[in-house]
Amino acid sequence: MTTGVRRRMGVEERRQQLIGVALDLFSARSPDEVSIDEIASAAGISRPLVYHYFPGKQSLYEAALRRAADDLAARFVEPQEGPLGARLLRVMRRFFDFVDEHGPGFFALMRGGPAVGSSRTTAMIDEVRQAAYDQILSHLRIAEPPVRLALVVRSWVSLAETTALLWLDGRRIPRGELEVQLVHDFAALCAVSASYDDETAAVITGVLKDEPVDGPFADLLGRLMALVPAGPQGATGQVPAPR
Repeated sequence: MTTGVRRRMGVEERRQQLIGVALDLFSARSPDEVSIDEIASAAGISRPLVYHYFPGKQSLYEAALRRAADDLAARFVEPQEGPLGARLLRVMRRFFDFVDEHGPGFFALMRGGPAVGSSRTTAMIDEVRQAAYDQILSHLRIAEPPVRLALVVRSWVSLAETTALLWLDGRRIPRGELEVQLVHDFAALCAVSASYDDETAAVITGVLKDEPVDGPFADLLGRLMALVPAGPQGATGQVPAPR
């Protein structure tokens, strides 16, 4: 038999509840559009009680942002087993799961939301990007990458972020296609860099040697070969050497 008496939450438990409620609201709408009154109502408490746990909306936003940033960074963690292409594709699927789930909240996370100019917000965003960068290097089995390869990885992390932000504006391209395309983009960027740098080429060759013929990297190669025009050059595969 229930008594209808609600259990009193401890301080930390209530804080975590408010962070979760705020994150849900921020994920559905821009944080600028969410009021403290809405957060209090969704949490089932009074507005003054919200201020008892957080001095203002900014501090609550930053706490919610911290949780979102930790969640997003964790999406890039993947066991280093199996072909690299398949691993990156699983990472991209989890990344877009987050983007899909949080929508406006993701946009606010990567563009600052109401916390534009906050050093804490900037640090959190940088942590996410650094975590993604570190995870990709771990998949490449290298701690100190050549300069060109480091540039490629950071460029690709930025590309994934920008692609997701643009995709949210109308979602005009099927999500699954973008996930595969971003894996292809990574391979293409690495290939171009490897063609200029022997150190990068050695790293990429090492991780690609176990790629299966039905994997995303082989799929990219097939797509590129289909673009080669018919004729003597296309038939022989001979391309004039760069001068």
